[in-house]
Amino acid sequence: MYAGRVEPTNPAEIAQRLAELKLEHRELDAEIERLVAGMQADELAVKRLKKRKLWLKDCIARLESALIPDQPA
Repeated sequence: MYAGRVEPTNPAEIAQRLAELKLEHRELDAEIERLVAGMQADELAVKRLKKRKLWLKDCIARLESALIPDQPA
């Protein structure tokens, strides 16, 4: 689950959510780079952003896995 919403099951909804998460992941990466480049980088803020970025990566992997059809054993 993510941010209080039920994960989508429709492939089109999954693809839409994936696009949103990937965009947020890229934006966080850019924000982290900006903070680290600054002379007075707030280490706690950077740590929180990195934690959020890792959580997004996990969500992305889970949704990408949901797009792969199950193979019979």
